[in-house]
Amino acid sequence: MKRLFYFILLLVGVSTIHSCKDLLDEDGNPLLDINTNSGLNGPRALYREITNSDTLATYSYNGLQLSKVITPGVGYKYKSSTDIAWSGDKISRIDFKGHVDEDNSGIVDQDSTVYTQLYTYNNLGKLETISENRSVFKRGTAVPPAVLGPYAIFRKSKTLYNLKYSTTTSKLASITMQTGEDVLPFNFTNYSETAYQYSGDNVSNVTRQYGPMAGGVFGAPVSRYGYAYSNYDSRISPFTLIPFAYKISRILRTEINDVDSWILSPNSPQRYSVTDLVPPVPVPVVFTTNYNYDPQTYMQKGYGVNYIYKPL
Repeated sequence: MKRLFYFILLLVGVSTIHSCKDLLDEDGNPLLDINTNSGLNGPRALYREITNSDTLATYSYNGLQLSKVITPGVGYKYKSSTDIAWSGDKISRIDFKGHVDEDNSGIVDQDSTVYTQLYTYNNLGKLETISENRSVFKRGTAVPPAVLGPYAIFRKSKTLYNLKYSTTTSKLASITMQTGEDVLPFNFTNYSETAYQYSGDNVSNVTRQYGPMAGGVFGAPVSRYGYAYSNYDSRISPFTLIPFAYKISRILRTEINDVDSWILSPNSPQRYSVTDLVPPVPVPVVFTTNYNYDPQTYMQKGYGVNYIYKPL
C-alpha cells in the first residue's frame, strides 16, 4: 500500500486551475487552450501539458514528426529531455537524459538518469521489441562548505521488452520485460509481465506483476498491481496525436508510469483506480474527473492537467 499512498500524494497535489502564462508557441503561433469559443480547424499537434504550477511536458516537432519532449526534473527546477529519432515513418530510437522517479516515491529523484531505447518492428510494421541501456548517476557527498561532488555512475542496467498483440483485434495484448544489472557475466535477473484488456477500443484493465528470474526461467511473482479505467467519454484524447511508440516509452519509463496506460486509448476515462493485488482483500484507490473540450471535441482539461494544442 505504500506505493498507492504515493500515488494519492502525487495526484492530489495536482491542481485543476491552469496557467495562461504562455499564449504563443516557440514559432509564434497562438496556443489553443485559451478561448474555448474558438478552436483549430485543420491539422493540430499536442503542444503542452500544464498545471497551475508548472509545465509537465512540452512537445516539439520536426515537420509532422515528434522530435523532442521536455519534462520536469528535480523539484521542477531542472528539465529532462527525450529525443526521438525516426527511420521513415517509424520511431527507431529514443534517448532520455534527466531525472525520473525510479524508487516510485512520487517525487522525481535527484539522481541523474540516462537511457537509450532501440525499437524493432515485425513484418506487419508493429512495434515488437524495445532494447534499453540505462545508467543512473549519483552525486558525491557534500564537502565543506556543503558543495556536492560531481555525478558518478551508480548503476547500469540492460532491459528487453517484448510486445505481443491480439490475433483477433491487433490491439496490444501484453508486454514482457526482462532486466538485469549491466555487469559481466550479464544475466537477466528480474522480469515483469503486463496484460491489457479493452472495452471497445479503450484500455479497460491493466495488470502488471514483477518477480525474479534465473537461467531464463521466471520465478513466482513478488508484487502485482492492477489499473482499471472506466466511464470513457466519446470525445478525442490528446494522446491520439502522439505516436504509439512514444506512448509505450512513456509508460515504461518507471514502474509508477503504468498508471498512464489510458493514453493508449482513443478516448479519455472519467474514472480510474489503482490496486495493490497482493493483499488478500485488495482495496482500490479511485480517482475521478470531469473533462473540458474544445469545439472540435478534443479534450482540454482533466485530472488537473490542461492540454494545449498548436497548428501543424
